[in-house]
Amino acid sequence: MGAYLVRRLLLMAVTLIGISILIFIMLRLVPGNIADILVNASGMSDEQDKARIVHELGLDKPLAEQYWQWVDGLAHGDLGYAYVSERPAWEEIAPRIPISAKLAGMAIFFAVLIGVPLGVASAVRQNTGLDYLLRVFSLSGLSFPSFWLGLLVLMASVQWFGKIPIYDSDAHGFFNQVSMLALPAIVVGFRSSALIMRLTRSSMLEVLRQDYVRTARSKGATNASVNYNHALRNALLPVVTVIGIEAAFLVGGLIVTETVFNIPGIARFLVEAILWRDYPIVQNLVMLIAFVVVMVNFLVDMAYMVLDPRIKFAD
Repeated sequence: MGAYLVRRLLLMAVTLIGISILIFIMLRLVPGNIADILVNASGMSDEQDKARIVHELGLDKPLAEQYWQWVDGLAHGDLGYAYVSERPAWEEIAPRIPISAKLAGMAIFFAVLIGVPLGVASAVRQNTGLDYLLRVFSLSGLSFPSFWLGLLVLMASVQWFGKIPIYDSDAHGFFNQVSMLALPAIVVGFRSSALIMRLTRSSMLEVLRQDYVRTARSKGATNASVNYNHALRNALLPVVTVIGIEAAFLVGGLIVTETVFNIPGIARFLVEAILWRDYPIVQNLVMLIAFVVVMVNFLVDMAYMVLDPRIKFAD
């Protein structure tokens, strides 16, 4: 077990280093830079002014030196300065992380809370009216785009309640923040709940046909015991994988939802930084998302051992 953890941690480090190189290179392959945008926005045409901006931002240094400064800053907790706001990048990023984290966490919580029980019910009641209804529900969740569903929710709120449920930065208290993010979380988690429900149903149906399930029934075990103690625990392995993938996706995939509901999270801020070629912001945000994805995959592997004791990672 110890050797496996060491190998995984080394693999995670190598993966993050490779991602950092790709981020740095691909961002600079995009035509134009922050100096071009600032010069065009101000209406200046003097090449000396542009060269001065390039020098002040350090864009005239060799790429290897720029990359080393960025990585060295990350190692020491220095994320650099945002080119547009001229403030430390951490001061721009830090307030937005809890907002997106709460929204993504609530969305995943909603998706699991709805998707797993409905998937089990659909499998247990296979080919009944309830099963057909839940399958239609899941197909609807996979078919409706989040931005379209969000716009429908906003229009319905205006029609029925006379107000728009958008984010309010002045809201204080746990319950106020939860109530404010609940609707966007449900909108973005609707698709994930449908995906989790369909996967739970198919996985449960496969497990319910296994010999050990029939043996448990023949010994007089109750339906609840068979469905939850014997079948569900073994059926959850692929579901946990999908939950981890969805959780990692939501960290950076909230762009449309944050825009529609006016939520100042990291996904929306990332798009704005890309448009301005604000390298420190883009590089650090993408690295943050990559780190979350790598960590989620690691935690999913660890969850396998808890759910299925037969899984052992050899030293």
